[in-house]
Amino acid sequence: MMHLGSVLQSYGFVFFFVVVRYTHGDLSYSVQEELKRGSVIGNIAKDLGLEVGRLSARKARVDMEGNDRQYIGVNLRSGDLVVAERIDREEHCGEKPSCVLKFELLLENPLELHRLSLQVRDINDNAPIFPKDVVKLEITESAAKGARYRINAAQDADIGKNSVESYILEQNPHFVFSIQTTSAGSRKYGELVLDKELDREEQQEMKLLLTAVDGGSPQRSGTVVIHVIVLDANDNAPMFTEAVYTATLPENSPMKTPVITVRASDADEGVNGEVTYEFSSISDKLQNLFSLDDKTGEISVSGDIDYEEGSKYEVFVEAKDGYGLSSEAKVIIDITDVNDNAPVIHLKSLTNPIPENVSPGTEVGIINVQDRDSESNRQVRCSIQQGAPFKLVPSIKNYYSLVTTGQLDRELVSDYNITITATDEGSPPLSSSKSVQLSVADINDNPPVFEDQSYSAYVSENNKPGSTLCSVTARDPDWRQNGTVIYSVLPGEVNGAPVSSYVSVNGDTGVIHAVRSFDYEQLRSFKVQVMARDNGSPPLSSNVTVSVFVSDVNDNSPQILYPAPEGNSFMTELVPKAAHGGSLVSKVIAVDADSGQNAWLSYEIVKSTDPGLFTIGVHSGEIRTQRDISESDSMKQNLIVAVKDNGQPSLSATCSMYLLISDNLAEVPELKDISYDEKNSKLTSYLIIALVSVSTFFLTFIIIILGVRFCRRRKPRLLFDGAVAIPSAYLPPNYADVDGTGTLRSAYNYDAYLTTGSRTSDFKFVTSYNDNTLPADQTLRKSPSDFADVFGDCDGSPEVGTI
Repeated sequence: MMHLGSVLQSYGFVFFFVVVRYTHGDLSYSVQEELKRGSVIGNIAKDLGLEVGRLSARKARVDMEGNDRQYIGVNLRSGDLVVAERIDREEHCGEKPSCVLKFELLLENPLELHRLSLQVRDINDNAPIFPKDVVKLEITESAAKGARYRINAAQDADIGKNSVESYILEQNPHFVFSIQTTSAGSRKYGELVLDKELDREEQQEMKLLLTAVDGGSPQRSGTVVIHVIVLDANDNAPMFTEAVYTATLPENSPMKTPVITVRASDADEGVNGEVTYEFSSISDKLQNLFSLDDKTGEISVSGDIDYEEGSKYEVFVEAKDGYGLSSEAKVIIDITDVNDNAPVIHLKSLTNPIPENVSPGTEVGIINVQDRDSESNRQVRCSIQQGAPFKLVPSIKNYYSLVTTGQLDRELVSDYNITITATDEGSPPLSSSKSVQLSVADINDNPPVFEDQSYSAYVSENNKPGSTLCSVTARDPDWRQNGTVIYSVLPGEVNGAPVSSYVSVNGDTGVIHAVRSFDYEQLRSFKVQVMARDNGSPPLSSNVTVSVFVSDVNDNSPQILYPAPEGNSFMTELVPKAAHGGSLVSKVIAVDADSGQNAWLSYEIVKSTDPGLFTIGVHSGEIRTQRDISESDSMKQNLIVAVKDNGQPSLSATCSMYLLISDNLAEVPELKDISYDEKNSKLTSYLIIALVSVSTFFLTFIIIILGVRFCRRRKPRLLFDGAVAIPSAYLPPNYADVDGTGTLRSAYNYDAYLTTGSRTSDFKFVTSYNDNTLPADQTLRKSPSDFADVFGDCDGSPEVGTI
C-alpha cells in the first residue's frame, strides 16, 4: 500500500488526498467531497511511471464508468489528477458507508487502460432533517410512567460521525427522550418516554422542541415540534404481520403498479383500533418513486423505475392507531432488470485522415461500448460492415480497436463510411449503430505514367526555331501536388552538342519545341529522353524516348563534278571523225546533297552547236553521238548541259562541254579560241612561250596515242583538263548512292594520259573502260603497269611529257 498526501486550504477547510492502493496498474485515491474545480487529487504520471511529456501525445483522459459526466480530469502538462466537476458523495452513494467511484484512465499509442478508484470521503455538508416539522401525539392521561412513544428519527444524508449523533429535548416536567435501535440493528429512532403522569385536567396539550445534532465539524442540527395532546387511555399499539416485507418489481413498471401491501392490526376497539399507514423515513427520491395508501397499506409505483438508477430500495412504514400508538416495519423492494437500454457506442479516439501507406493492422480508432443493463443484457457484440478494409479487435474490457486489415489506396477509394453495430444479449436483443467517416490521405506512391511507351516527331528540315515538334502527356493519379506533373529534357548530346540546344519542352504542357533549324544533310534523326516528374516529397519520375526524324527538303542544287562548271579551266573531249552513231563521247558527273527523289538527277542538253549530233542520257549523263560523224560537221562542238533534280520545286545546274571532232591533234586549232568562247580568259605571254616549248613532247605524246588507237580498235580519245582527279572536296559526306541518278556510282571509269594545255588549261587524253566504280578519294590516274595491261601487245609504255 502506497500513501501520498497533500494539504490544500480552501474556504477554511483542509482537504487530504491519499493514494491508497496501486495494484496491477490500478490506482486508488481518497478525496473529500465538495472540492472546488481544479483541486489536485494526485499525480498519475508519477504514480504510474508515465512520461509527463507524452501524456498529450497519448491523449490521456479519464472517463467514469456508466456516466458521461466528467468529474475528474488530467492536467496534461503536469500529470496531475484534478477535480473537474463538483463531487457530491450523497448524490453518488447515498447512505452507503463507503463511497467508491470507478474511473478509467485511457492512454493511446499504445492503448493502455488503468482503473482508478476514487474513495469519496464524507464531509458535514448536510444538516439533520426530520420527516415532519410537527409530530402530533395523542396520549391518554391514564398512560403509566415509562410509557414510550416513538418519534421518527431525523435523517442526515451524511454518514459516520457527520450523521445524527444525539437528540436534545426541550426541558419539561413530563417527558424525556431516549434513543433506540431497530430489531434489525441498522437504524436508530427516538422514543418520547413519559417520566411523570399526565393530568388532562391540569394540562390538555403541550409542545416540545426536539433538536437533532450531528457529530460533524462544524456541528449542524435540525428540529421538530412534538405536539402532545392528552386523551383518555389507549393501551395497544398496532402490530405488523411481518417485521420485514420483501417485494420484486420489474423496471419500467407503469404508474400505479402495486408493489406490496403491508398489514398491521390493533387489539383496541373503536378509534383506538383504527390503523393508518405512512412512510416513517423516506428520501425525496423514494417519495417520488413509491406511494402508500394510508388506509390499506398498499405500496404502488408513482414514478419511473429504472434498474440502472437503483436495483434495490428500502422503505419503512409506520402503522399508527387513532390515539398515537404506532409500530414500524421494513419493506425491501428488489428491482429486476429489463433489457431496455441499447448499447451506446462512444468514439474515444480516431486518426483521421489515414495515410494510405499505413501497414495492415494499424490502429486508427478506439471504440468504447456501454450498456447500462445488467448480466446478459449488458453483454455486447460489436461488428463492422463487410467490404471495408477495417475490423474491430477487442481490447481491454469494453474497448475495441479499429484496425486496418489491408493496404489502403487513395487512388481507388479516398473515403470510407464505416458503420459500427453493437448488439446486446438481451431478449429481445437491442442494438445501436454509429457511422465513422474516415478519409485516406494521399501519399506520393505513383510516378507519372506516359500515355505512350515512346513518341515520334517528324519535322522538315529548315524549320523555324521554336516550332512545335510533338507533345508528350503523362498522368499521375496522386492528389494535388503529388499528382502535378512537370516535364523536362534529360541531359544528353546530339552530334557532340547538348540536347538542350536542339529541343526544349514546356514544363507544364509537355509540348516539345525545336530550338534550332535542322539540316537533313547534317542530321537525319536523333533521340531525346523526356522526364515527367511530380511535385511529391520525395518526387517520383518516369522517362520516355522521343525520336525526332528530320525529313528532306529540296534545298540543294545539283553539284556538277565533271566537267567543272566554275573556274578558268575548261574541259575538251576529242571525238574521232569515224565515230558511229551511239558512240560514247563523254559523261557529265553530278551529285545532289539531298536524298530520295530530291536527289534523282536528270540530264538535258539545253544548247549545242549542232543540235542533232549529240544526245545525253536522261539518267546516266552519258553523251553519245546520235548519228555518224560527217565531213560537214563542225570540228568544234560546244554543248551546254543542264542537270535537274526531282524536287518540288526542281533545282538545276549547268555546265559547258567542249568537243573536238578530229583524228589528229595537228588538225586542232589553237585552243585559246575554245577557251575564249565561254571564259574570255586573259592570255599571258609566258603561257604562249610554254606552249611552244612543250610542242616537242606533245608530238611524241600524239604518236603514242595514235599507236594506242590502232591497237585498241580505235577507242575514242578524250582531252581532259590537266590531271583531273575528282577531288574529295566536291563530295559531301552524305550523298546518296542511287544507280542511275547521276552520282559518282557509274558503269564507267576513265584512264588519263596527261599533257599540258594552253596557258590556262591542261590536257589529258583519256580512254574509257568498264570496271569497278571509281572511289571518290582517288584520281583518274593509273600506273604504267596498268597501261601495259590495257594496251596488251602494244610496244612501249605511255609517257607524259611537257612541250
